[in-house]
Amino acid sequence: MPPLMYPFAADELDARRVFLFSGHMIDAPGRAVPRFPAREEPVAAAAIAAKLNELGAGTPDVGLCGGACGGDLLFAEALLARGARLVVLLAFDEATFLARSVDFAGDDWRRRFFAVKAHRLTRVMLAPDVLGPSPDGANPYERTNVWLLESALAFGPQKVDFICLWDGGGEDGPGGTRHMVTEVKRRRGHVHWLNTNELW
Repeated sequence: MPPLMYPFAADELDARRVFLFSGHMIDAPGRAVPRFPAREEPVAAAAIAAKLNELGAGTPDVGLCGGACGGDLLFAEALLARGARLVVLLAFDEATFLARSVDFAGDDWRRRFFAVKAHRLTRVMLAPDVLGPSPDGANPYERTNVWLLESALAFGPQKVDFICLWDGGGEDGPGGTRHMVTEVKRRRGHVHWLNTNELW
């Protein structure tokens, strides 16, 4: 199977560096064991911004992420604020994605999703449009993680910095941040771990 890459735009191919992100969503209301409580959003946003500053993210760069409430959108907002281009790869059609990964956290996160989407430096790509239907037995979240990673590596492995907002534990289901961390390490990528156990 060929690499799972999104269709690159001409103005993206000359990127100086590529920032790949994966991280926890904001906790759903009533989550039994808190992982990313809504009250910790400012802490997470500050940690992501500080890491992008440390790595010198700016106009010549490209970022890739999903579009979920929480880590993904905080990363997207921070990257766009630095003038970098952003590519958001969604696991499903937009309506399904919003229902599963945004809307449960409230109207503000939905508003922020559409603000990121509408930004002049953002491109949004949908897995069903680019990759086709998910094969029988395949996990769409794991497929999207691989899609994100292979797309980032296509710029050149030496250009990629992977940032994760993660507690180091397991996931609620397949295809979460642990899976992405494992895949990046398997390809000997550089992981910048924002450990939520230390942040809050």
